[in-house]
Amino acid sequence: MRGLARVPGGTMGAARRRRGASSLVLLCTMAILTAPGLATGIAYAAPAAPAAPAAPAAPAAPLPEPGVKSLEQVRKEIEDLYRQAGTATDAYNLAEAETKAQSDKIVEIARLVVAGKEKIADLKNRAGAAARAQYRSGGMPPGAQLALSDDPNHYLDGAGRLRQGEKAASNLLSELGRTQADLERYAQEASGRWAILEANRVKSEESKKQVEEKIKAAEELESKLEAEEKARLIQLEQEAQYKAQTAWLSTGAMKDVNGAATEAGKRAVQFATAQIGKPYKWGAVGPSSFDCSGLTSQAWLAAGRGIPRTSQEQLRLLPKVALKDMRPGDLIIYFDDATHVGMYVGDGAMVHAPRPGRNVTLAGAGSMPIKAVVRPDA
Repeated sequence: MRGLARVPGGTMGAARRRRGASSLVLLCTMAILTAPGLATGIAYAAPAAPAAPAAPAAPAAPLPEPGVKSLEQVRKEIEDLYRQAGTATDAYNLAEAETKAQSDKIVEIARLVVAGKEKIADLKNRAGAAARAQYRSGGMPPGAQLALSDDPNHYLDGAGRLRQGEKAASNLLSELGRTQADLERYAQEASGRWAILEANRVKSEESKKQVEEKIKAAEELESKLEAEEKARLIQLEQEAQYKAQTAWLSTGAMKDVNGAATEAGKRAVQFATAQIGKPYKWGAVGPSSFDCSGLTSQAWLAAGRGIPRTSQEQLRLLPKVALKDMRPGDLIIYFDDATHVGMYVGDGAMVHAPRPGRNVTLAGAGSMPIKAVVRPDA
């Protein structure tokens, strides 16, 4: 890699032999971690320790020159950039979801306004019909006509009809007033919704810009690597995940985890694992690509249950469960800012969409810092 420290040729061969021997078991284990589909007996819950080097230890490679980044430093820098992109992606997804909700509400308000205007037109027509009927009777109010009647039966019958007419007129005027008040309220609500819609649009654009900037910076950094260094970078990622998973398991985290999936959980797991191999794309919800929360939300939608779109909202709104009670189909929320999510599939493994440049895959449930476990079908 241009800008990376180089190991002298004599040491490089020995170092490669040493790495090759010590990484053999690692690579075999990681091949299992990324295998498509689910299998029983996956080595997530009890990974084998790496084999001892077959050759004598070679002298350590010299430290990088001042100002020159090691490949591990580059890996961490790329990982940090993608983590920042993940944070911005969650903000973008939330703004987009809120924008859609506000748009749907505005459409609903518009329908109510149309219905209200039609109702007012009908009420006015009915009021006009009553006025015309009075005009045809000579313009004399019904009460006056009744008072001048000299027929007792006509008087009693007319009195009943007069009360009914007055009640109908009063109801009509009240209904007209309520409908007009509703229209004024709809107008105010629509104005407020438009303001929220515009604010969400601005947030969405800002988040989108941040996502694109972080991903571009990470891609530019990765593009400077040579082919061998890119392959080594993937290996370093896998080794870091393996180390985190092993440390997590050593705490006994999986000792009491043996919950069985519900029928809905099985369907969600089946959907999620069927996407293995499809690329990560920020903001995507399938069918050809996904981001992390796009995968989990669509998996549960396929299982017949709608859940929040983003990992942060999934954490906030879904019931939390203890790690020991975790079962396949549950969602594991990662990092303190809850910007990544995977679905537990059993045997200490989870399926997730990792980051741009990577595909949907299986990984150890403890390969990243766990913040919480939530249950969509509690």
